[in-house]
Amino acid sequence: QVQLVESGGGLVQPGGSLRLSCTASQGIFRDSTIRWYHQAPGKQREWIAWIQTSGNTNVVDSVKGRFTISRDSAKNTVFLQMDSLKSEDTGIYYCNGYYQGVSYWGQGTQVTVSS
Repeated sequence: QVQLVESGGGLVQPGGSLRLSCTASQGIFRDSTIRWYHQAPGKQREWIAWIQTSGNTNVVDSVKGRFTISRDSAKNTVFLQMDSLKSEDTGIYYCNGYYQGVSYWGQGTQVTVSS
């Protein structure tokens, strides 16, 4: 089955950390750049980080120095380490990948940054 499954969200205080996981089916993990997206309440989904199959990474400027994307090939999993969290990081986080030209999304994981 071709799928992506996110986990690791929750409630955290400002300045805290969370690590999100995106576990992909073998085909997606082997062949696709995997991207993390953030959808803040009432706003559109926006790309924030990607990692290529080569291991090359990139993050959007607003999270640079705070978020790190990585992958574990043994687990078919991409991680998003989020540090120094701010209230504006609140929202649903989705991962995305492609397989045979088709785009797949996970169900999302909720992150709430609040005191």
